[in-house]
Amino acid sequence: MATYFLKRLGLSLITLWLLSLVVFYAGQVLPGNPGRFILGPLAAQSAVLALDHQLGVDRPLWVQYWSWISHFVQGNMGISYEYQTAVRPFIASAVEQSLKLAAVAFVIVVPLGIVGGVVAALKVGRPLDRIISISGLSGSTLPEFVSGIVLVAIFSVFFHLLPSTATSPPGASFVTQLDHLLLPAIPLVLVLFGYISRMARAGTIEALDSDYARTATLKGLPRSIVIFRHVLRNSLLPTITVIATQLGYLIGGLVVVETLFNYQGIGRLVYNAVTAKDFPMLEAGVLTIGVVYVLATLLADVAYSFLNPRIRLGGAE
Repeated sequence: MATYFLKRLGLSLITLWLLSLVVFYAGQVLPGNPGRFILGPLAAQSAVLALDHQLGVDRPLWVQYWSWISHFVQGNMGISYEYQTAVRPFIASAVEQSLKLAAVAFVIVVPLGIVGGVVAALKVGRPLDRIISISGLSGSTLPEFVSGIVLVAIFSVFFHLLPSTATSPPGASFVTQLDHLLLPAIPLVLVLFGYISRMARAGTIEALDSDYARTATLKGLPRSIVIFRHVLRNSLLPTITVIATQLGYLIGGLVVVETLFNYQGIGRLVYNAVTAKDFPMLEAGVLTIGVVYVLATLLADVAYSFLNPRIRLGGAE
């Protein structure tokens, strides 16, 4: 298990290093001069060059990269060009907000997707299976901004059941925060339900056709015991990876949802950094999303290997 974990950890670190190279290079090729952006279009060229030197953007690229990544590892994410203050508090606050929204969506979609997939597998080929499968597929292909606008029109404008913004007042209680996050979580549930339910359905069908399930049935065990004791424990293993990998999407891919519902998450923060040409904020935000995604995938691999010893034994060879 230790060998398998170290191997996965090494691959994760290599992935993050390659991502950091891509993020840094993308920040360099984007148009715009930091000194000119900060001082404005009317500033003297000498002042712009002096500020560029102070920021270090006139140094060789490899020197800039090493300075940036070494400071990032130590928790120093640089100074925002737009706000002229440390980037780290903005990233921390945005990640916290995105985690709240992701948690609400996960609490709803994970049990709903697993139950839906298992029920569809048990009723394979029947109307209920088709209803669940078609509903999941439709939700996965429906853009978040479309479902979000429809939900706002129905639950906020017409029936006044839920607030149209995801941002709760300062010092709001847990119930109030949940009330604000419920509506923006629904478009995410619609998208993720199809992925999770399809994986759970496929795993359950495969487990039902396995030798151990047939043996348990031939021994005379009740169908409910076969399903809960033998089938589900094995059929839901691949679903763990799917659930974990969606965390990266929930943390960093919610620009549309966060903009529509006026929510200050990491996705919207990165989008604003792009439009404002705030390179330190952009680079720190994208790499933070990558760290969360890789960490979630690593934890999923470890959990999967723990539940399925054949994976870690094969990986350790």
